[in-house]
Amino acid sequence: MTNLDVRILVVDDEPPIRKLLRVGLGSQGYAISEAPNAKAAIELMETERPDLILLDLGLPGMGGHELLRKWRDDGMDVPVVILSSRTDETGIVSALELGADDYVIKPFGMNELVARIRVALRHKFQQQGEKPVFHTGDLTIDLVKRIVTIEGREIKLSPKEYDILRILVQHAGKVLTHQFLLRQVWGDSTDVQYLRVYVRQLRQKIEKTPDQPRYITTETGVGYRLREVD
Repeated sequence: MTNLDVRILVVDDEPPIRKLLRVGLGSQGYAISEAPNAKAAIELMETERPDLILLDLGLPGMGGHELLRKWRDDGMDVPVVILSSRTDETGIVSALELGADDYVIKPFGMNELVARIRVALRHKFQQQGEKPVFHTGDLTIDLVKRIVTIEGREIKLSPKEYDILRILVQHAGKVLTHQFLLRQVWGDSTDVQYLRVYVRQLRQKIEKTPDQPRYITTETGVGYRLREVD
């Protein structure tokens, strides 16, 4: 699928933002539809099927969270990338837990936004199932043999460290919330400090400079993201 085949629905009540996205994404070859509020977005979704939605959380009337909840409850599986203010970490986490695929912070750079869009679309259109071997930089994870190597040197991980890394690999490039990772690895909402401890240990083993991680990056107040395949 090329950019020319992709339609993006922009749901934002600010005309300057919609214009920025219309011009910027249009220059990348994306087809753009616009809705200034939830009501218009719902009506538009009845007549066309976008491939991805850019959703502002601060909509008038029905807010972005409520609209996202309605769409996901209705079974809508179109990827959603959240547009949010820098100070709204709680809102971002809530949106991700409701089923958003990613987020960008206003003001955002067009290159960053396009990268997030490509990741979300790739996860949508890729074939189901994990690739047996994952590569990024000098890091290699063999998901069949459960072997992790850095520059060809095998790294020994604890079962929990490997489970965290495996979940990150399954969603490479996407931000995963603390609570999502806790549920996937521990099965319930364990104290997030457990997760931080294990991620710190994991970084000590796979990062050349653990305090400046190259592979597992922190999304402040939200969760973690694994660097995408090169």
